[in-house]
Amino acid sequence: MEGMLKLYSPINELKQIGEDIWIVDGNEIHMSFKLFKVPFTTRMTVVKLDNNKLWIHSPISFNKELDDKIKHLGEIEHIVAPNKYHYSYVLDWYKHYPDAKVWLAKGVSTKLKIDERENFVSLDNISKTSWSEEILFTPFKGSIAMEEMVFFHKKSSTLILTDLIESIEVNKLPLLYKLVFKFGDNKYPKFRTSRDLRSSFIFKKQAKDSYSKIESWKPDKIVFSHGKIILENGTEKLKEAFYWLRK
Repeated sequence: MEGMLKLYSPINELKQIGEDIWIVDGNEIHMSFKLFKVPFTTRMTVVKLDNNKLWIHSPISFNKELDDKIKHLGEIEHIVAPNKYHYSYVLDWYKHYPDAKVWLAKGVSTKLKIDERENFVSLDNISKTSWSEEILFTPFKGSIAMEEMVFFHKKSSTLILTDLIESIEVNKLPLLYKLVFKFGDNKYPKFRTSRDLRSSFIFKKQAKDSYSKIESWKPDKIVFSHGKIILENGTEKLKEAFYWLRK
């Protein structure tokens, strides 16, 4: 099943997309959906804060070569698990940075199965952090499936999402997977919330309020975990992606 999606080479390399912000593209993974597994590309985001410490979002698989490259930027001080599906490698990074704060979106602490620790903080219970003047954040509410924490890096005008927008670029897909992405309505050149996730937003008023807040940030760029990212005209692309909340 390897290589079904377009990978964003070079893998495990820091790619600067704006002032004090980088992405790192990882390998293809396969997520289980009961009867079969669906391929996804992976991506983490690294932000250098004004104190020269690093904030990392949705970390990909830890490896020493990547860690050495990141160390040239600074020391990791914050590790973010933005929703309950993006937590798999958080503890691996925390193991190497035990003094870092680990910020958890709703539902992640249950998935990690960790004891209460001082360095693990639930984002849904706080309104201010040591980095919230540089990186705004808000929960995207309204779904019965998950609640994703959304971030906005002010210096680079970058909206940082995880699964709320996808734009999957395929490589070689068997028919079954072609049908999956066709049904999902999230295949490039579309930039969309996948159809199955859209259907989980039954509390439309909450979702519309969440969308209005992130739209007010007027991003230039939009980063997300799966597929081709948006590096220009972010505000207009955001409106297109969330057309289903603008009706």
